Amino acid sequence: MSDQIPAQWSNFYLKDVSFVNLMMRRIYNVLIVANPYDAFILEDDGRVEEKIYNEYMELGLRYPPTFTQVSTTEEAAKILNTVDIDLVICMPGNADNDAFDVARAVKADFPDIHCVVLTPFSHGITKRIQHEDLSIFDYVFCWLGNTNLILSIIKLMEDKMNIDNDIEEAGVQMILLVEDSIRFYSSILPNLYSYILTQSQNFATEALTRHDASLRQRGRPKVVLARTYEEAWAIYQRYKDNCLGVISDARFPIDNVKDDALIAAGHQVNVTKDAEAGLKLLRAIRATDEYVPLIMESSESENREKAEAEGFRFVDKNSKKMNVDLRHLLEEHMGFGDFIFRNPKTHEEVMRVRNLKDLQDNIFKIPRDSMLYHISRNHVSRWLSARAIFPVSSFLKDITWHKLQDVDVHRQIIFDAIVAYRRMRNEGVVAVFDRYKFDRYAHFARIGDGSLGGKGRGLAFLDNVIKRHPDFNGFTNATVQIPKTVVLCTDVFDSFMEQNNLYQIALSDASDDEILHAFLQAQLPDTFIGDFFAFFEATHSPIAIRSSSLLEDSHYQPFAGIYSTYMIPYLEDKYEMLRMLACAIKAVYASVYYHDSKAYMTATSNVIDQEKMAVILQQVVGKEYGDHFYPNISGVLRSLNYYPIGEEQAEEGIVSLALGLGKYIVDGGQTLRVSPFHPRQVLQMSEMDIALRETQTQFYALDMKHVGEDFRVDDGFNILKLKVKDAEADNSLHFIASTYLPNDQTIYDGIYDGGRKIISFCGVLQQDVFPLPELLQMAMRYGADAMRRPVEIEFAVNLNTDRTGELYLLQIRPIVDSKQMLDEDLEKIPDSQCLLRSYNSLGHGISDDVTDVVYVKTDASFTAMNNPAIADEIEQINRKFLAEDKNYILIGPGRWGSSDPWLGIPVKWPHISAARIIVEEGLEHYRVDPSQGTHFFQNLTSFGVGYFTINPYKEDGVYQRSVLDALPAVEETKWVRHVRFPKPLKIMMDGKKQEGVVVYPQE
Repeated sequence: MSDQIPAQWSNFYLKDVSFVNLMMRRIYNVLIVANPYDAFILEDDGRVEEKIYNEYMELGLRYPPTFTQVSTTEEAAKILNTVDIDLVICMPGNADNDAFDVARAVKADFPDIHCVVLTPFSHGITKRIQHEDLSIFDYVFCWLGNTNLILSIIKLMEDKMNIDNDIEEAGVQMILLVEDSIRFYSSILPNLYSYILTQSQNFATEALTRHDASLRQRGRPKVVLARTYEEAWAIYQRYKDNCLGVISDARFPIDNVKDDALIAAGHQVNVTKDAEAGLKLLRAIRATDEYVPLIMESSESENREKAEAEGFRFVDKNSKKMNVDLRHLLEEHMGFGDFIFRNPKTHEEVMRVRNLKDLQDNIFKIPRDSMLYHISRNHVSRWLSARAIFPVSSFLKDITWHKLQDVDVHRQIIFDAIVAYRRMRNEGVVAVFDRYKFDRYAHFARIGDGSLGGKGRGLAFLDNVIKRHPDFNGFTNATVQIPKTVVLCTDVFDSFMEQNNLYQIALSDASDDEILHAFLQAQLPDTFIGDFFAFFEATHSPIAIRSSSLLEDSHYQPFAGIYSTYMIPYLEDKYEMLRMLACAIKAVYASVYYHDSKAYMTATSNVIDQEKMAVILQQVVGKEYGDHFYPNISGVLRSLNYYPIGEEQAEEGIVSLALGLGKYIVDGGQTLRVSPFHPRQVLQMSEMDIALRETQTQFYALDMKHVGEDFRVDDGFNILKLKVKDAEADNSLHFIASTYLPNDQTIYDGIYDGGRKIISFCGVLQQDVFPLPELLQMAMRYGADAMRRPVEIEFAVNLNTDRTGELYLLQIRPIVDSKQMLDEDLEKIPDSQCLLRSYNSLGHGISDDVTDVVYVKTDASFTAMNNPAIADEIEQINRKFLAEDKNYILIGPGRWGSSDPWLGIPVKWPHISAARIIVEEGLEHYRVDPSQGTHFFQNLTSFGVGYFTINPYKEDGVYQRSVLDALPAVEETKWVRHVRFPKPLKIMMDGKKQEGVVVYPQE
């Protein structure tokens, strides 16, 4: 069906609407000028302020105004001079027209203040108004003691103040009321506002959070009052693109201009009314818009036939149930209330839709003739407008029956637009979980009112970053998102601990197994069962149950990896899946109180009973391959690369890629290391022997057969460690593997029969099958910019055989490592304080626990022919350091680890594995291009070993060899010398600038 949709409506982008900037101008302070009797009626009998306040609270409105009451013009002037008054309401005085005199006096001195006159309804007043110039007042209303009128006045004024901004900001709709009878609009407005405000509470249920629900009410339709034909037509022309409907009287002034000079001179000026002004106005509006609902209200019953003959709806003003009739018309034609799909012949209800998800679920079930009836009248767009779902309504408004005469294509377009809107709305928002709304198009929700915890906050932040940067989804073959997530907030943890009385054993010295057993025996609330079933149905995949404590992923404390993460398979037996989920949640709770967690708390000066745990329930990214479940790619991206080689820059970041579950990377498995900005420069694939030796041979997958409640302290109990050939059998290596053919002694990109498969990610990195490098560049840049510090991002990718794929961002955390917190400017340290200085170093951080230096004696007798013997001597010394669990600084000429002994000392990593810093020394008579540690690069990066390149003979760095020669030798061989300083040396490396120093011990 989707391929039948015309291009202009199949590829669309919905821009989200913010309700925050709506209704910004408010009536906060109201001054009521009334005689003592009316003031008493308002205060004691009417209790206007209390009623207005209660009315605001019942309707979910914020910012109720405060009221000040005075009884004389002098008192009013005093208040107006001292208080910021937004609205003055002048009420009847001792004589019928006193209110006008007071109002005139107020406007004379304060012309910019909004002023409304309330007057009782009487024959004298009606006659008096005919001779009054009312243009200086905002409105004149008929006061019959109904305090709801004052609420309506305030809302009418606020609508007038905000309509231009709110339409421009969000596309808010307008209802035009055309009525010149003061008595009638004083009656209809309270009822109209009462209905609209009640409806705004109903459509606020479309919101995802409580705060969003209150904000959405600002998107309710505005009401604009016009009292003449010219005023009505001007308003309609100005706001016609946002007109939800028009309610018009039949008889009102048209082509009428008052002469203010005559009025001022006391002459009587009659206002003429046209009996068909309403019909003329509605005809003119219908000529410009065939869909807008038009309602005529009149006390002249003969107008019914005229109105209905032209297709207008009619309300009889004389009817005792006029307000009910008007409400029914608003529901039926202006989109208020439920959407009732009707049989076009019998007008009977065939289906009722209560909200957006209802419409999404039922759009393909609505009978064809009913669907045609409603879409040909633009009812769907109007209903969405009335519910403040402006992005979808404005998109659908343009797709009329004239432009597209295919009911089924209309259904598909409506469905696609709703799905796109719901996805857009869910992105970047932590919704309150609602089991009736959470489906496969939902995104991120919370259960409980406590904190989301560290990982939960990170996920919500990632989701928000994706939403704020639409270019993430600018590739036709790639989508970027976070997995479906529900967070059990920390208050759920609190109540679980208290209700099951677990604190006593949790805080005791019991073993981890005993604590886990006690937690597994405890009970979670049964109220969550329906929520968990809804989550199962929405995800339809295995679920990861992840810790999200208050301290995890903190900006200032590295708590990553301290608590447990479990995974459970997706099962057809939902009750069995529920049992496994409950056990996993309780096991994550228990991990807060394991021995290692308590020890880490002590080490980081935190108090265990202050720690609180949220739990993340998250769709596991991957695909099912028989009994195995895993993603094609997992990765950890760091926005700083402390070991840049070749053209790489530190700020360009580095990523570690692996096949299978990301736990393999976290556990220190062999990964492929590459810069997202240089995806074609992969050191591990640069030489065949390195590719065969230093690429991934194993991976992790979830065991889909392992079902049961035998949860253990080890959260990896149902994770399988498989070989790459198992993935080959699963047919999951498309675009991520190369093939080594031994007969050719060559590695070929892609998968070929026979030969060993090398996990090279060649299709993604070199062949542009999937834009992972570009997407990781964005993630790194936007994440680090938003956090204002270097970040680490975990992710997973599902690749499809059609070259499409999905990138899931799983976690973001600031890079926090006390060893890597370097604040000192190394350039300011004088050479005289340095044993070593390199302007071409790899690594980052500070170390101050090394006292030993092992160096090759590179005097005039040095020759490369002795390099193999030097390697043997260094291996012997290294073994002693390993036995003592100590580290040292290693200094020698040429390329360390070179397979060619003429280019450097041919050590292997185990021969120098205790070295904390490795230094390549260039000699005047032995000049070799530096290797920058490429021969054991993986080991350098894995163990955080620094690598210095120094060429003292050409003043490229500092090496104070004479200082070492002056120290007594701990051990000395023919070509190698080991010395020890009395106090530790201070090693400092700036990975961003690629500078490093080793500073002498401080005296």
